[in-house]
Amino acid sequence: MRFDELSYEEAPLIRGTVPGPKSKDFLDLQVKLEGRPVSYPKGSPIAFKRGFGATIQDADNNVFIDFFGGAGVLALGHCNPYIDEKVREVQQNITHTLDFPSEIRMELVEKILNILPGNLRSNSKIVFGGPTGSDAIESAIKLSKIITKRHGIIAFEGAYHGMTSGALALTSGKFWKKNYLPLIPEVHFVPYAYSYRCPFKTKTAVECAEASASYYEHVLEDPHSGIVDPAMTIIEPIQGEGGSIVPHNIFVKRIADISNKYEIPIVFDEIQAGFCRTGKFFSSEHSGASPDIMTISKALGGGFPLSAIAYRQDLDVWSKAAHIGTFRGNVTAMAAGSASIDFMLENNLAKYAEELGNYLLNKLEKSEKNSGIVGEVRGKGLMIGIEIVEDKETKKPSSELCTRIRDEMFQKGVIIEIGGHYNNVLRFLPPLIITKKLAETGVDICIESIEKVESEIA
Repeated sequence: MRFDELSYEEAPLIRGTVPGPKSKDFLDLQVKLEGRPVSYPKGSPIAFKRGFGATIQDADNNVFIDFFGGAGVLALGHCNPYIDEKVREVQQNITHTLDFPSEIRMELVEKILNILPGNLRSNSKIVFGGPTGSDAIESAIKLSKIITKRHGIIAFEGAYHGMTSGALALTSGKFWKKNYLPLIPEVHFVPYAYSYRCPFKTKTAVECAEASASYYEHVLEDPHSGIVDPAMTIIEPIQGEGGSIVPHNIFVKRIADISNKYEIPIVFDEIQAGFCRTGKFFSSEHSGASPDIMTISKALGGGFPLSAIAYRQDLDVWSKAAHIGTFRGNVTAMAAGSASIDFMLENNLAKYAEELGNYLLNKLEKSEKNSGIVGEVRGKGLMIGIEIVEDKETKKPSSELCTRIRDEMFQKGVIIEIGGHYNNVLRFLPPLIITKKLAETGVDICIESIEKVESEIA
């Protein structure tokens, strides 16, 4: 399929200051009618009218390049006709089946099993839960506790796993959890191999990976580390909300190997980085590591809410109804998910994301060398982060400058989101069907916006 036929040709097209009057009316109405947890429109004040591929038209007919992609949900873009056709076919026949088998459900399960990484492929079971990634995390917690008869959990600094109680307990950000303590007990955080800010003050990514993995083994081996043998360890092979952090490949492999050595189930959270996002079907494939349990969601549903876990067959030890939910496998989402996997395979989307991502990273890295506020450009495939700092020598993070760049890009017609430990990382998660032309335009606008903000503080 030609990707240039899947987005609006005129993007970006800004007809004046944004938000325009119609968007402002909708935003004001939202403030009046909806609760304070609404978040994304606070950073990118826009009211959506329609979306197509990697582009969005707002209520005032401005057209934006979408570098956010529904936080990774829209891997195949807005209103992809290939997905929509499959969804309409199913919706004419049935809409809700709980966990009763159906042709589309079994079709999706078989397709997932055939694309799983490492030791999971053809040696796994699938369980669908509630419609969000958080529920996949909850089910992984539950299964791990049943398997081990233990209760503690090890997670990593920089982790984001969701907002339900268990998932939030495994999320490291103080902002997310400070008002909701206590959560589930005995959750311990160890350093992630974040080489740009390595807590072990190492000089290279390899050294940071080795030191971080060795510390993980230390807390398991030392009887006085304060951490009792956990029920599971959970890791994002590439961290998302933590700042698009790509560890050296040896890190994830060593974490998995150490976990196996101490008989601790290792859970890979592929909710954001999975499904071709990083240039592989799953981000763990870069390291060659295999999980015992894997959580998936976001792009799994082709734009519709769907989540699941995959785990080794020998770990299928829980009982009937051990994890249930009214929407555990919405048929519409399953049809979209089945079509999405077909589309990804037919269009070799992993390779496309890898090649386009490498091209964009190369452009951004050249810009990094000429900037005093770009601390690091990093990423894999179309999961890219740009860390913004006040000073490259001290690496002092700057959320304020990062926000100004995000706002400048928005005014020029590119929608992104920011994240990272200090909320100072520009994060790119565009639909994977974005064309090279649109992607390059978006990156050029980013570079221009960085240069403008930097010139203003000179």
